[in-house]
Amino acid sequence: MQKLPRPAQYLLRIDDLCPTMNYQRWSGIRELIRAFRIRPILAVIPDNQDSRLEKFPPHPGFWEEMCEMQQEGATIAMHGYRHRCSNHVSSLLPLHRRSEFAGESFTEQCGRVRTGLSMLRSQGLAPRLFVAPNHSFDRTTLRALRKEGLPYLSDGFSRIPFKRDGVTFIPQQLWSPVSHRKGLWTICIHPDSAGPRRAAELKGFLSRHSEQFTSFDVVIEKFFAGRLGLTERIHSQLALWRVMLRMQRKRMRN
Repeated sequence: MQKLPRPAQYLLRIDDLCPTMNYQRWSGIRELIRAFRIRPILAVIPDNQDSRLEKFPPHPGFWEEMCEMQQEGATIAMHGYRHRCSNHVSSLLPLHRRSEFAGESFTEQCGRVRTGLSMLRSQGLAPRLFVAPNHSFDRTTLRALRKEGLPYLSDGFSRIPFKRDGVTFIPQQLWSPVSHRKGLWTICIHPDSAGPRRAAELKGFLSRHSEQFTSFDVVIEKFFAGRLGLTERIHSQLALWRVMLRMQRKRMRN
């Protein structure tokens, strides 16, 4: 059984990266990454068609900058295909009601993964793992990822990586910096919603814990990803329920 790392280790993941994102906010996050020498996961949308992420003109230097970040040690993730979540279906992680991938056929999902990978590679990027929009995917998605040679996925609420249906899950449990004593924790930041307060929060956390930040390459090299034991399965399920409860309360307030 794999032991939880002590002290805790952290991964930083930046989501919704595309030419029309809030570039000013992204620039602030980018400077923190460079100042603290963090090797993050950059979740890049191959062909964004989500109108919520089209609030700014396309930045002409976006793809070049992603290549520069990759050369500096960042890991590129394929963040869906077009980030257009139009399917109302259930997911293996039931956090959201809409999905881009879950519910589609195996052939269709393979095609989206294949096309997305090709688009990112044509820009000089080398995607290493998958990040599903809305945390929404099904077992067919996992089959498609294996078929298209992308057997790593950033998601799940365990404190260690695990394997399911031939795909290695790197857990992602946090949307703001939170200190923990043990385990592997991925902090997910969305530039469009990361205002000055969130940037200051991240900077303070990095100032205190930068030596505990790791990278995708180190994780897949040093962590054995097998089946989760009973204790970690219970922890993961309880963590999922807590997040779902918070989301339900937020929807009720809105």
